[in-house]
Amino acid sequence: MTIVQALTIAGSDNGGGAGIQADLKTFQELGVYGMTVITAIAAQNTTGVQGVYPISYDGIAQQLDSTGADFQPCAVKTGMLYNAEIIRLVAAKWQQYGWTNLVIDPVMVAKGGAPLLQQEAVQALVQELLPHALITTPNIPEAELLTGMSIRNLSEREEAAKQLVQMGTTYALVKGGHDVDSGMVVDVLYDGKTFHYLENLRVVTRHTHGTGCTFSAAITAELAKGSPVLAAVTTARAFIQAAIEDELGFGAGHGPTNHFAYQRRQRGER
Repeated sequence: MTIVQALTIAGSDNGGGAGIQADLKTFQELGVYGMTVITAIAAQNTTGVQGVYPISYDGIAQQLDSTGADFQPCAVKTGMLYNAEIIRLVAAKWQQYGWTNLVIDPVMVAKGGAPLLQQEAVQALVQELLPHALITTPNIPEAELLTGMSIRNLSEREEAAKQLVQMGTTYALVKGGHDVDSGMVVDVLYDGKTFHYLENLRVVTRHTHGTGCTFSAAITAELAKGSPVLAAVTTARAFIQAAIEDELGFGAGHGPTNHFAYQRRQRGER
């Protein structure tokens, strides 16, 4: 059996619900060998972020070089990149090592509202990294920051997806989780020609920490295994839906999702 490799370039979440920890759990659950480049260490729990401690530029560069010199990731995802300097570094190393299947999860704000991407870094993300992306996966607030537009309904989500593709990403997935006026969650996937809509019942729960990280990591894992983008997103949508529905109930605030849930369902366990 051949095990494919995937790389996540993101921040560390000591609570295990988001960031590097969520990505590795998701890779493992989907049968992919996970590797990491850590960009920052967040001190956080379900009630909020107590501190963010960036890794030095040289430390990140060395991690990228060590990975590129000896491993062959079949897909790469980015999460919290923190500042413009790190974004430019990642873009340069991406080209240097000829990596493929880039998934950008534009992590900008924590669930509790703490900023995770410096404002000046948004332009660098759009100009330096987005043109290399196979797929970019913003939620509604992130899509608003990237496009500069207000997004209040499905048609505006479609327009945001169009703008993101015009910026350079091959596919744009604008997620609908923040559209709380609907009993359904509708994610809009656009490939430059066609829209695809992935719908699921909305789960009313406070235990949604790390949903974006987990969703994008599942896409990355499926791409690493050779799945086409629509198939990868469809599997990832089922993965995160199960993770939200079968909640763990940890913590006093926004608790983590259940990374075990999807495979347990596949095995007929609940």
